[in-house]
Amino acid sequence: MALEGPDDGRPGDDRVLILNPVSGSGDHVDEVVERGRAHGFEIRKTEEEGDAHRLAREAAPETDLVAAAGGDGTVNGVVDGVAAADALETTTVAVVPAGTGNNFAANIGIEGIEHAFAVLEAGGRRSIDVGVANDRVFVNSCVGGITAEASSETSSEGKEELGVLAYVKTTLETIGSFDSLPLRVKTAAGPNGETAREWEGDAMLVLIGNCRRFTGARTAQAHVEDGLFEVTIVADASPTDLLRGATVAGVFDRDSDHIVRRRTPSLAIESRRDSVEYSLDGEMLEAETLRLETSTETLCVAVGEGYQPDPDGGELWSFDRS
Repeated sequence: MALEGPDDGRPGDDRVLILNPVSGSGDHVDEVVERGRAHGFEIRKTEEEGDAHRLAREAAPETDLVAAAGGDGTVNGVVDGVAAADALETTTVAVVPAGTGNNFAANIGIEGIEHAFAVLEAGGRRSIDVGVANDRVFVNSCVGGITAEASSETSSEGKEELGVLAYVKTTLETIGSFDSLPLRVKTAAGPNGETAREWEGDAMLVLIGNCRRFTGARTAQAHVEDGLFEVTIVADASPTDLLRGATVAGVFDRDSDHIVRRRTPSLAIESRRDSVEYSLDGEMLEAETLRLETSTETLCVAVGEGYQPDPDGGELWSFDRS
């Protein structure tokens, strides 16, 4: 059940803030440290890859509030660390947006660093779904088929404008040819008429949204309390065919023979060739078979007034049920 109202905790309680000092432009550190200490947080800084997960895992058994200050990757590490400590039921996670895109923060109504601290004191709390992919937790999305080269070539301005679609844009615009992914995707039946389905073929991309919705709007939010993933498969096609008559942001908003959509509580993705590299909120995982399921209303997060539990207002996002 979703929770309402602010946390009872106030400065003086055990609170830990995990700060990534190199997220985004890196100019957030002094402000986050100052505000964090003023709000009663012990500050623990990351220094190397994996620290957000480790620090959260160590902190969670000792505190009921852990804040993640950084981008989506930092949030992913913190949530995965809390999960590894088996403390999701007892630990609230607050997000202090200090990355480039800050997609998850925007989707839960957090508008900036100052606002984040106001929300964790007086804002609401919601219990939201998380995704689990081969025992790794993610909150926003799981993406397969986007190359490491595209990630490194994507500009900060592109990330700010399009979020993860910026990587798609870079991929489509820079490749001369794409070594497509021969995949078998099996989705389970859902509660609203979605049937169990199997799709097999060559794919350019597979996009699984938990809180993230893959449309042209950067802050597009999926229903993150419904126990379902939004799955989009971009079947093999030339970049020219995909982009003809549309911007990259519009590719996922229009009907196309190359776009397959599903809504499901769980799915399995099997590669019929080599292992596939997946991005879980920006953190990489390589697997030949990826099994994903939603864990419903598992993570308690501090949310701002702009958070909409049901962004569709009761009307289901259009997905193919045939």
